[in-house]
Amino acid sequence: MRNKLNITTAKRAGFCFGVKRAVDMTFDEAKKGDDVFTLGPIIHNPQVIENLKLQGVAPSDSIDNRRIKTLIIRTHGVPVEVSERLANKKYRVIDATCPFVKKAQQYAKLLKEDGYQVLIIGDREHPEVKSLMSYAGAEVVVLGRDDDLPKLKSRVGVVVQTTQPIGILKKFVCEAMGQVNEIKVFNTICNSTALRLKETEELAKKVDVMVVVGGRNSANTTQLAHLCADKEVQCYHIETASELKAVWFKGKNNVGITAGASTPDWIIKEVQDRIREIGGMGQDGRSTKRRNSRH
Repeated sequence: MRNKLNITTAKRAGFCFGVKRAVDMTFDEAKKGDDVFTLGPIIHNPQVIENLKLQGVAPSDSIDNRRIKTLIIRTHGVPVEVSERLANKKYRVIDATCPFVKKAQQYAKLLKEDGYQVLIIGDREHPEVKSLMSYAGAEVVVLGRDDDLPKLKSRVGVVVQTTQPIGILKKFVCEAMGQVNEIKVFNTICNSTALRLKETEELAKKVDVMVVVGGRNSANTTQLAHLCADKEVQCYHIETASELKAVWFKGKNNVGITAGASTPDWIIKEVQDRIREIGGMGQDGRSTKRRNSRH
């Protein structure tokens, strides 16, 4: 029995502006073949990192690596103290920090200088948030989605990790307003992130199964998976098409695909193709096409 699958892919699935910019910059440097390294993974996608390694670009955990001739700062940015040390290095430094992250850093610095206690909404262990913390001063407070609001000072300024959903920002701002005298909020959520989340939410309402594509270490991809789970739609978070299983689509008709900002188009296409192939299989997982039809 043929299992027909209708596939809909979110319009904004895949690379955002900041990620595409950083990846393009890195591949351009790779062509020069001059001991190019990135400070940590340039983006949170293992397949892209492996492709860059094949081009001669590897992540470095240290800025003191003696092999470095060119070092690329990743999309997530770096703490102030790292920037200051890099200024004294003799090798080339290329800053691929996402412009939206740069803006969030500037707002955190401004709030601190204006005497506000800075509240950062995001994942404390994420490199972007670590960079923001370095601009925010010693009294900075970081809140993740499941954290409780601590006691705050009377004047609070808020910035947000660029990949957070707007709902978390609203939640903590409303809670903070109940205990502070003054609050200043900079909504530093990337517009691309907000639109991707909105599209994913709408798509999840219309399909039987959602497939979220992207690195498991990607914060914004994880946000997409959480969003789909909250909508109680059957959802699978995968990194590559090889992880797809025919049984996930048994008895289903409508499949939605979304992908994080660090997921390249070629991985999304492979997922689309594999799901189409599964749609041409019987319930036992064997192809219903003639053997020679693929030659």
